[in-house]
Amino acid sequence: MTTKNLNGFRIEGAVALVTGANRGLGRHFARQLLNRGAARVYATARRPETIDLPGVVPLRLDVTDEAQVLAAAAAATDVTLLVNNAGVSHSTYFLTTDPAAIRAEMETNFWGTLAAVRAFAPALTANGGGAILNVLSAQSWHAYPGTNGYHATKAAQWALTNGVRLELPGTLVTALHLGGGRHRLQRRLRRAEGRPGRGRAGRPGRDRGGSGRGARRRMEQARQEVAGGGSHPVVRRDPGGHGLTHLV
Repeated sequence: MTTKNLNGFRIEGAVALVTGANRGLGRHFARQLLNRGAARVYATARRPETIDLPGVVPLRLDVTDEAQVLAAAAAATDVTLLVNNAGVSHSTYFLTTDPAAIRAEMETNFWGTLAAVRAFAPALTANGGGAILNVLSAQSWHAYPGTNGYHATKAAQWALTNGVRLELPGTLVTALHLGGGRHRLQRRLRRAEGRPGRGRAGRPGRDRGGSGRGARRRMEQARQEVAGGGSHPVVRRDPGGHGLTHLV
């Protein structure tokens, strides 16, 4: 399959690097890149021995460790697609949580993403421009109880995405804004709030990570807050640049 975005970047034949690729969304992105014809996929994790996806090139990378970021960039100079997926959430409140936990969220989600962009920008430029995808959240735009620190980091990442797009005009810089999903972070949030998972029919059961009517309602609320209400497409062109902002 040949996958092409609106600006002409092809996944087929690309050399991609995905941060936080040992599980969940990151592992899924890495697998899909392979399935869609990427020539090489570097899958990174703090513990590369936990990466079990056949066909990828595992690399050690903690995005909060400058030496590891620079080492990964030196090992993957052929990268044409950077997927900044690594992220954390510590279920933080602004007024009652230890500020160290909020700083830790910002250190990974914002500063870690910026460190990766700065380290790989020279290779992307040298390899023809390429593309950067920052994996964000609908919480770039709205708050949710128990995730205020995470909300702030995703808003900061959105601003980072828009700024980097201006500074790298030859690179396709996009953000993927996700709503509720079936992944580890969402399950942790539900447990922290004492909410059980819901089955396929909305019955208590295996945790589906925030799926169901509540997640759909929050996603629709975020979509309307961003778009100003009414019926709007899920994929919207960023008014400030040549990239796309995706709200899923």
